[in-house]
Amino acid sequence: MSSGIKDKVVILGAGCSKFGERWDCGAEDLLVEATEECLQDAGIEKKQIEAIWQGTGIDAFNVGPGSLSTSLTLHFPYVPVTKVENFCASATEALRGAAYAVASGACKIALAVGVEKLKDVGYGGLPQRTRGVFNDIYYPNISAPGLFGQLATGYAAVHGISMADLKRAMAHVSVKSHANGLKNEKAHLRKAITEEQVLNAPMIAEPIGLYDCCGVSDGAACAIVTTPEIARSLGKKNLVSIKSLQLSTSNGEEAAFSNWDGSFIKPTRVAAAKAYEEAGIKNPKKEISMTEVHDCFSITELVTMEDIFLSERGQAVKDVMNGVFDADGEIPCQIDGGLKCFGHPIGASGLRMIYEMYLQLQGRAGERQLKDPKIGLVHNLGGYTHMNVASVAIIGKYGV
Repeated sequence: MSSGIKDKVVILGAGCSKFGERWDCGAEDLLVEATEECLQDAGIEKKQIEAIWQGTGIDAFNVGPGSLSTSLTLHFPYVPVTKVENFCASATEALRGAAYAVASGACKIALAVGVEKLKDVGYGGLPQRTRGVFNDIYYPNISAPGLFGQLATGYAAVHGISMADLKRAMAHVSVKSHANGLKNEKAHLRKAITEEQVLNAPMIAEPIGLYDCCGVSDGAACAIVTTPEIARSLGKKNLVSIKSLQLSTSNGEEAAFSNWDGSFIKPTRVAAAKAYEEAGIKNPKKEISMTEVHDCFSITELVTMEDIFLSERGQAVKDVMNGVFDADGEIPCQIDGGLKCFGHPIGASGLRMIYEMYLQLQGRAGERQLKDPKIGLVHNLGGYTHMNVASVAIIGKYGV
């Protein structure tokens, strides 16, 4: 029987580029920006990296297949690079590969990186993976806002919530993230907004308005992982460890059968339950100090609070409006601004979340620092509402 990776792997260092419309550089430059900070933070030399896992979500829209891996080997000569992709969970997938390699003893020190360059491709929103047969036959008319708008209406219908109340809770989610992002110098969108602005903004896909959507950004993030023993030998203290890292992929049954009511994301629930078990979390509401979740839209964050068991079924609207997930609430969410304001370079987002957890747990988050957090949860969701991949990682102080 597997024993999991709890406290077998620690984060030696982390780095993150500034997110935004980075017209000044390419994907390779973003990688360098993030990895240089990461190496400096870890206090090691490039030659000590034994293996690299790189996450990129939409390969063909960056610089083409293969070349990003090549650019990494230019900076880390003869180090093996494994490129991974799992929709918006690609960065977490890179971390999973690096962490498992260290936990297994296959290598001592590994680097996980994620990068995406989206602003140069000519799309207002996220580009489609293909323009050919796959989308024409199976998904001819779908869009991300449209699908998550359906999640919102499904959630409201199942739980008997008025659309006015749901929209106001969604607006609160967005306002909260903007207030948090204002304190983050690396965030893409740094501007305070009001709930009335959100409610009166142009509609994108009912009930999702303009301010309910996350930013489409360029960016890169990374983490270096090793064992606790090696970290201590390098003089590291206040270690931050990976308590669990779980992934769940849907087979599309939500779209094919009638046992899904359209109000939740099943793979998130599966991944969260497994992650809590691996980490030894018995009471998430009491043990989780903070979260970074996949808020591609404000409704996604709201529903996710139930899917990771921090809100009871049908109670997320109430919890949101009561400030449970605000910066000064019981379980702060998106303290760095989240996808909503930090931005969403697909292949980088998961490691950007890890970066924030790492800073918070070491007490280095500056103006947005929380009071003595001990355990953080990171959640990524990739794909569609009815066919997707969900990852949940539990990050915490070593030994806690």
